[in-house]
Amino acid sequence: MDVVETLVAELGADCVLTGEAVRTRQAGIWRRDTIQARAIVRPRTTAEVSRTLAICHRFDQPVVAHGGLTGLVHSADTGPDDIALSLERMNRIEALDATDRTMVVQSGVVLQTIQEAAEAAGLMFPLDLGGRGSCTIGGNISTNAGGNRVIRYGMTRDMVLGLEAVLADGTVVSSMNRMIKNNAGYDLKQLFIGSEGTLGVVTRAVLRLREQPLHRSTLFVAVDEFAKLAVFLKHMDAALGGTLSAFEVMWNDFYTLVTSAPAPHQAPIVQSYPYYVLVEAMGSDESAVEAALADAYERSLIADAVLAQSEAQRQQLWAMRDDVAQCFREGPTLAFDVSMPISTMEGYVAEVTARLAAAFERPRCFIFGHMGDGNLHLVIGVGTPTPAVRQRVEAAVYEPLRSRSGSVSAEHGVGLEKKPYLGISRAPEEVEVMRLLKRALDPRGILNPGKIFDTSPSMP
Repeated sequence: MDVVETLVAELGADCVLTGEAVRTRQAGIWRRDTIQARAIVRPRTTAEVSRTLAICHRFDQPVVAHGGLTGLVHSADTGPDDIALSLERMNRIEALDATDRTMVVQSGVVLQTIQEAAEAAGLMFPLDLGGRGSCTIGGNISTNAGGNRVIRYGMTRDMVLGLEAVLADGTVVSSMNRMIKNNAGYDLKQLFIGSEGTLGVVTRAVLRLREQPLHRSTLFVAVDEFAKLAVFLKHMDAALGGTLSAFEVMWNDFYTLVTSAPAPHQAPIVQSYPYYVLVEAMGSDESAVEAALADAYERSLIADAVLAQSEAQRQQLWAMRDDVAQCFREGPTLAFDVSMPISTMEGYVAEVTARLAAAFERPRCFIFGHMGDGNLHLVIGVGTPTPAVRQRVEAAVYEPLRSRSGSVSAEHGVGLEKKPYLGISRAPEEVEVMRLLKRALDPRGILNPGKIFDTSPSMP
């Protein structure tokens, strides 16, 4: 029997999709193409994941883990000779402990489901991003997802206490730690968080929950100079006693786009300022926020401001920020996710826009992002993105990061898309350590092969 026949024989036909059942599945929520793979295996338990990988290891069969397929760097792409391992049926919340403030979940649980379960228990799972209704916690863990609250609560790795993963040969590594403090040896979960399924497949996790904030304040401000943004950020963070949870900046082009027809959002502030900031504090009462805002206005750090007066208004402000789809309405675009020290951000944007203007006629560049943690998103339109055009745009975006000690990936991962540019952000010695880990845990190279970096030591 070949590998697919063996999988069917050992797992059952209902666990293994082939033929038309594979080809009719969309390759991603942002994509129009369909999955190309020999089969899609849909296990229901960690034991079935282990059995799947043991079989694939025996046959030297490449395997790519699938979560919600919301990724943007082609890290879950499969070819016709690959097996896709979908965790969609492992979607149970196994336990929620309000005393220890932990939740035990399978990796196929959708992020929004976790958020709602925590809220129903009077708690909060802080991870939040635009794809909350589709992305799964396993995918969040495998990419170390960031999102809207990193400035306060950190990345995904800061919210995971323990996890269970299956290695390439089927070995189950169950490190389901439930304690915040545990320094008994290596913290093995960190090997799998952010490794994009190249070292093991995450099957279960212990998540750290937080208490629900008593107050949540959302405000939207206009700023007339870039230099004032960093000062305003520090001012609000200090004035609110560390309760600042979001500091989202929109350049004028993006703000004007999402507040002009046919976009459904009304502009809360006139569209004539160069920068706009969505600020959220979780924990500070309204009076503290109002005092901080008034002080910022008196110091001329901000030019205008709107403070949400209801939950509906708060959601309207966030909907405007999250409506990235508006960037795609005027033609094909390329999306980027980069980070750098805040002090270098203004010069970086100026250099990128100058490079684009020199290389293309009337380029469109929409810029927004989590400035509070140094993360910018750029959505760029320059016409049909042929491979040659894409390469020129990528050079314009990534090369200026080199001199600024920036990262080609702030929160989306590397996958295939950013693999050629990994050397901008990682030293050769770092990449070689990555290769050592890969060879140690996946000596046959079957887990998500070819993603992040090439495994050959001779490759850059």
